[in-house]
Amino acid sequence: MPAERGVTVGVLYPDLLNIYADRGNLLFLRRRCEWRGIPFRLLGVGLGESLEPDAIDLVYIGGGQDRDQELCAEDLALLKRESLEEIASRDIPLLAVCGGYQLLGSGYETDHGTLPGAGIADLSTTRANGPRLVGPCAVQTDLGGPTNGLLAGFENHAGRTRLGESASALGRVVSGHGNNGSDGTEGYRSGNIVGTYLHGPLLPKNWWFADWLLARCLGIDIEELAELDDRLERAAHSEALRAAKVAQ
Repeated sequence: MPAERGVTVGVLYPDLLNIYADRGNLLFLRRRCEWRGIPFRLLGVGLGESLEPDAIDLVYIGGGQDRDQELCAEDLALLKRESLEEIASRDIPLLAVCGGYQLLGSGYETDHGTLPGAGIADLSTTRANGPRLVGPCAVQTDLGGPTNGLLAGFENHAGRTRLGESASALGRVVSGHGNNGSDGTEGYRSGNIVGTYLHGPLLPKNWWFADWLLARCLGIDIEELAELDDRLERAAHSEALRAAKVAQ
């Protein structure tokens, strides 16, 4: 396994898009690399800074409050859009959560106007006048793994995301609300590009999905990753499913 190569994660707007414990996703990726002897590096890319596709193995975009999302939207759409398009075309892994997920599409329509999106995913988001979609959530994906593709987490969003005709969902809602609370979809996936509303944080509650991402960063099969003692991680996943009232 090419452990000596390591994994570099480009974190967009780390000081702004980091609510709901989503920074725990980065900590979890670091720990799983360290436990395996794989070098790990975080590369923060803030407002006004260039995103270099050749310098990273994974792009991470977290969630943020409305005012912080507004600060990032124009920078993402104008300064970083070309790099994100290259990342998508090269299928470099990208994980975007909640606010970051919303900004992958054509835009986010709010009460104060439309925030521009990066345009790398065929989806759009509108802020609803109705209640926020909040609570435990479980999603059935086709990613396989030891949980047969079942992801669990927590969602909290006012936006309603709709996928375009060319877009595919990350999975189907088993429990919770998902993209919009009505069509049964959750998230977005195109190759190694993944967007989701699942907080919690997502990766510590779904250890195998973290390994799915790491394997793609390293260009190897997931079976080539050294096995770890995942008893605590499996317990966290089970607890998240219980919170979502999903039978195991």
